[in-house]
Amino acid sequence: MNYFKDKICWITGASSGIGEELAIQLSQLDARVILSARNKESLQEVLSKMKHPEHHIVLPLDLENQNEFPTLCQSIIKRFGRIDMLFNNGGLSQRSEVHETSIEVDRRIMEINYFGNIALSKTVLPYFREQKSGHIIVTSSVAGKFGFFLRSAYSASKHALQGYYESLLLEEAKNNIAVTILCPGKINTPISMSALHGNGEKHNAMDHNQATGMPVSVCVSKILKAVSNKKKEVLIGNREIYAVYIKRFLPALFWKIIKNEKAT
Repeated sequence: MNYFKDKICWITGASSGIGEELAIQLSQLDARVILSARNKESLQEVLSKMKHPEHHIVLPLDLENQNEFPTLCQSIIKRFGRIDMLFNNGGLSQRSEVHETSIEVDRRIMEINYFGNIALSKTVLPYFREQKSGHIIVTSSVAGKFGFFLRSAYSASKHALQGYYESLLLEEAKNNIAVTILCPGKINTPISMSALHGNGEKHNAMDHNQATGMPVSVCVSKILKAVSNKKKEVLIGNREIYAVYIKRFLPALFWKIIKNEKAT
């Protein structure tokens, strides 16, 4: 795992869940980490848990304010001289059926999960191309492989990421730029707490599927192994990830099984 030593790693969604654990584990592997999310105080708390906090920086970022991305990116280049990895991990989940979800909520989820995500990659990409190296790690989801109850906009945003980054992967291979698409299933993170209801209000509940999911430390260990091996895609979770293969090879069976799964 010396692969990460002295690598400059920019993480969005670093204030909790997978992003927080990525920051902690990468610091233990002697990477230099830029922690980004909206909440500066939460980022400072994560920083305090990291090995050698003085080696890393907190850089607040809002995925809905894409005009700020070039300035933020330039500040990293000025501080560290380069960026080696972008962990495009920030995002927003959903807990509402289609009929009760306002179009404003659909648009907001797509703005954050898709447009904010790809806008940041587009900001970093010229530096990667100039360096002739770089690695974009994007957090999609098992919900990016099939739709699910209460996840219409969320699932759509993750499906969009799949197609976008598969295309980017092919186009930029000639420039030594790697892409790894992460597809987590049920992971023990607080993602459901900030998920949106159809009227835009927060869910504010820890769902059973998250509470009983794979420990986030195990999930991130698997992520970093996949990244170090430059895997193009990795499914991470427990038995729920087998649904991806069942849908591909036994679609009729998939639809029988999925309709009985609990949404939360």
